[in-house]
Amino acid sequence: MKFVSSPQDWVSDPCDALVVALDDQWASRPEFQALDRATSGWFGRAMHTAEVSTKPNKVSMLIAPPGIPTGVLAIVGTGSTSTTSCNTYYRAAGSAMRSLASKQRSVLRFVGFGNSPLETRAAIAGAMVGAQGQDLYKSDKSTFSPNLVQWFGANDSQIRAGEIVGESVNLARHMVNQPPNLMYPQTFAHRANEVANDAGFSVEVWDKDRLEQERCGALLAVARGSIREPRLLILRYQGSTPDSDPLALVGKGVTFDSGGYSLKPTDGMLTMKCDMAGAATVLGIFNAVAKLKVRRNLIGVVGLVENLVSGDAFKLGDVLTARSGKTIEIHNTDAEGRLVLADCLNVALQENPTQIIDFATLTGACVVALGNDVAGLMSNNNPLQGDVQSFTEKCGELTWPLPMHSFYGEQIAGKVADIKNVGEGRWGGAITAAKFLEEFVQARPWVHLDIAGPAFLDSPKPWCDAGGTGFLVRSFAEWLLA
Repeated sequence: MKFVSSPQDWVSDPCDALVVALDDQWASRPEFQALDRATSGWFGRAMHTAEVSTKPNKVSMLIAPPGIPTGVLAIVGTGSTSTTSCNTYYRAAGSAMRSLASKQRSVLRFVGFGNSPLETRAAIAGAMVGAQGQDLYKSDKSTFSPNLVQWFGANDSQIRAGEIVGESVNLARHMVNQPPNLMYPQTFAHRANEVANDAGFSVEVWDKDRLEQERCGALLAVARGSIREPRLLILRYQGSTPDSDPLALVGKGVTFDSGGYSLKPTDGMLTMKCDMAGAATVLGIFNAVAKLKVRRNLIGVVGLVENLVSGDAFKLGDVLTARSGKTIEIHNTDAEGRLVLADCLNVALQENPTQIIDFATLTGACVVALGNDVAGLMSNNNPLQGDVQSFTEKCGELTWPLPMHSFYGEQIAGKVADIKNVGEGRWGGAITAAKFLEEFVQARPWVHLDIAGPAFLDSPKPWCDAGGTGFLVRSFAEWLLA
């Protein structure tokens, strides 16, 4: 699928499908007026019949419109002009593309998507997300990417930037959608090297022997139950001067999570291929940052394990020693992601980052608190927390702060070791998990993003197929580009 600028005469130039975004003030829109003139009033009559909707993400297909050389005129609604945002156009473009991608088409043309470079990039990314489904291994595909997408109102550089953002979101989605027999620590590391070579950043791979040399006892304990050996990846991108301290991005990469001896039920285990979404998010962000040539130094640390059951799997009551030297009592083997991140955060600290941000599908408690569409945002630094919340909201990928009062930390105090890996009972589970991670950042400005809800869709949305969503790749690419 290739994106190019649209011909200026977007109404009269032939295409397989013409896609136009209209809001609730459609009668005053120049796009409506151009279509109404070209169809000698037919389009205006169609709009007045209420057969065409401008409700957000509603796609109306008009077949063989008179006076326009296209087989399909697709109108996608963007709702009220007072609530239009870049996320409006992201979802509208994705919804239109998903509707049209149900069959093979050659040339699509998009008109009316966005009034700023940020909105244009979001819309192009949305169209790319709409063109990629989760049917990776189906014999009969249900989603077909067009050969060419023409975009009206954007220059070549804006289109290229939008393509990079969309490609990076889809990279994360594709990684998450891979089945766990094909996506495991070694294959993730292999794919990360391919992405790095293409995009222009480096990857250092720590195998099991190196992890043992580095005393990554928490991560190694989680990996013990699987025959698949763990990996830790250090991603490096230099967009600024060598003496400029980097921002560190850390990702949880549990490529499959059975829960260990705290075994999950079948329904809870079925989608646990998505438990590496944090790692996929970091890789997607690095792909975008490198290809957009962001002027900032970044370090990424990704811990990759499978959490399975075997005679050597870690057990309840075990005491682990993390890379930092802190000792950890295991009270639940299904609270494994924080153990992986504990060692990853310590590795990130050795790079002397100015700030650390971690991404993890960490707790079901966060989904209970905030639902499936909002990520939990926890931090030891109010300015950094505010920056992250502000920009994710601007991009329409919502995050919400949860309190980090010191008394939550009392719940993870250990009796046999320094700390334990869960809090007291069921209450405040997302927060006590964050307080556990805070033990490993040494007061460095840090944000924890619990993406357990929005990282994976159990059922499709109008703008995105079920499966991985690539949540937060777009927001962080834009934040670092700004």
